[in-house]
Amino acid sequence: MMDVPTMDTVPSEALNKMKSGRPRLLTRPPATTLADHLARHGTLPLSRVGTLMSEVRSAGLRGRGGAGFPTAMKMQSVAENSRRQAPVVVGNATEGEPASAKDKVLLRSSPHLVLDGMIAAAAALGAARAVLCIERRDGETAAAARKAIAERSRWDPIGVEIALTPSRYVAGEETALVSWLSGGEARPAFAPPRPSERGVQGMPTLVDNVETLANIAMIARYGAAAYRLAGTDDDPGTALITIRGAVDKPGVYERPFGTPIAALLDEAGLQEPSGVLIGGYFGTWASRAEALTLRFSRASLGALGASPGCGLLAVLPRRHCPLQEVSAVLGWLAANSAGQCGPCANGLPAIAAAYAQLVAGERTGRALLSVERWSGMVAGRGACKLPDGTAQFVRSANRVFAEHIQRHQLGGPCPANRSQVLPTPPLGEWR
Repeated sequence: MMDVPTMDTVPSEALNKMKSGRPRLLTRPPATTLADHLARHGTLPLSRVGTLMSEVRSAGLRGRGGAGFPTAMKMQSVAENSRRQAPVVVGNATEGEPASAKDKVLLRSSPHLVLDGMIAAAAALGAARAVLCIERRDGETAAAARKAIAERSRWDPIGVEIALTPSRYVAGEETALVSWLSGGEARPAFAPPRPSERGVQGMPTLVDNVETLANIAMIARYGAAAYRLAGTDDDPGTALITIRGAVDKPGVYERPFGTPIAALLDEAGLQEPSGVLIGGYFGTWASRAEALTLRFSRASLGALGASPGCGLLAVLPRRHCPLQEVSAVLGWLAANSAGQCGPCANGLPAIAAAYAQLVAGERTGRALLSVERWSGMVAGRGACKLPDGTAQFVRSANRVFAEHIQRHQLGGPCPANRSQVLPTPPLGEWR
C-alpha cells in the first residue's frame, strides 16, 4: 500500500476536466458526498441503460484490474447467460497489488461514481444483487463506501452490499472472488466456466474493477464520444496511475492513455532510478532509458512485452540493490500461492529460493540458471495467472539488471537496502 495514497497536486481546473473538456474520475475537491457528486455529474440517467452495453462497446472500454479485457464483451456474456436467472454484479476493490493505490484513492474520493457504475451495470443486465468487495484490512476505504451507500439507499433501485475479502494477493482474481462469495475459500479456479457463465451461487456474474465501473458511470452519463475525447484510438479514456519510489511527489495521477512515461515521471519529480516496474507484480521491468521512450498505452508498452496492468509505475532508486527488491517480491508471491497447482506449489518457491541464492552472491551461475529454467516451466500452467506474472516479473528483471547480477556473482552481495520500495504485506487467511 502507498504510505500516503493521495491525488496529485495539479490545479483543480486541470483535475476536473481534460483539455478536451472531458470530465475526470478524480476531482479536486473530491466528490465524497452525494450532494457534491450530483452537483458535479448530475443524476444517473437510468432511462438510458437499455443502450449502455452498446455505448460501452463504442467507447472501447477495457477492464482496469490488470487483464484489460473488453468490458462490453464481458457484459454481453453475462446477458446471454442470464435468460433463466438474474445475474450478480461484483465491484472489485480488493486491490491485491500492494504497490498500487488507485482503487483506494478512487473509492475514497469519488465513491458515488463507482456506485453509479455498479447501479448502471446492474440495471442494464437486470441484476438482482450487487456486491462491492473491499480487502478487509482497508478500513478507511470500507468506511467511505459504507457512508456513500447509506447516503443513496433511498434512491437506488438495487441495494449495494459490502463484502470484506481475505487479505491474499490472488483473492481478488475473479474466480477466487466468486468462490469466496459463494461460501468457499478465496482461491482461483480453472475456467471454463467463467464467472459470466456460472458465478456467485451459480448465477451469471459480472466482476469488474472499480475503476472500470467508474468509467461505466461516465459513459452512461456522457456517452461514448465524450469518453473517447481522451486517450488514443486503441486505448481511449484516462488511466489512474500510481507512481511511487524514487520520485518527489508519489501518488495517484489521472492522465490520458498515450501520455509519455517521461512526462508522467517528470511531473512526479523523477530522481535517479536504476529501473522502473511497469504494471505491478505481474508486470515488466524497464531500464531508465527504455521507460523514458515509452507511452502509457498497450501499443507502446507492448513493444517491450509490458502492459498497463494495474497502472503502476514503481521507480527504484539507483542506490538500492534491485536484486533485493526482486527477491523480496518473489518470496512474497510464492507465499501467496493458493498451493493448488504444481507450478505455484513447487515452481514459485523454487524460483524464490534460487533468486535468494543469487542475491547472496552465488558464484557458479547455477542459481541464475535455475531461475531461468523454472520461469520457463511454470508459465501458462496454473489455474490463475500467478505463475505467468511471476515469470514475466523475474525474466524482465534478469534482463534489466543483468550487470548487477554479474556484480553479485563476482563480488558478492550488496549491503542491505535501508528501505523497501516494493511492499510485501503480511499474509491473511483464505476465508
